[in-house]
Amino acid sequence: MPTNIEIKARVASLKTLIPVVASLADAGPEHVAQDDTFFVCPNGRLKLRVLDDRHGVLIFYRRADQLGPKTSFYIHSETADPEGLRSVLALAYGEAGRVRKHRMVFQIGQARVHLDRVEGLGEFVELEVTVGDKMDSEAAISEAHRLVEAFGIEESALVTGAYLDLHETKIN
Repeated sequence: MPTNIEIKARVASLKTLIPVVASLADAGPEHVAQDDTFFVCPNGRLKLRVLDDRHGVLIFYRRADQLGPKTSFYIHSETADPEGLRSVLALAYGEAGRVRKHRMVFQIGQARVHLDRVEGLGEFVELEVTVGDKMDSEAAISEAHRLVEAFGIEESALVTGAYLDLHETKIN
């Protein structure tokens, strides 16, 4: 399975962070609206990401819910019928929740930097540093730490789980 090293953090203002990220970026920003439906899945997380009426991505991943850099193993499959697939998965497994966000995506070396406005939660930065031929896990963790420092993110702003978890915490 493909692997990333990920870090997610709450930010006070994307407006302040955008110029910092843009000054380091090799590419971007790409603007993407995402509607993620999570399904009950005992072996990890299963979500359907709807990008538009004719394009969705079913994503399965495993990632520890911890602060700081964490390894994420994932696999995905694209669909041209996201609403049909959502209906099938909801009936088969049950919906665990839904997260809607606007994402700005930048590329910095081997890192994808997501600047997210999450409906009902606020603003976040998420880093995904690709582990593979060009970078092993240790180097990816170092790169994630370097970027967090460059962005001025305090450890107290780090988030452990998925946006879905934050929605559930907010409700309870």
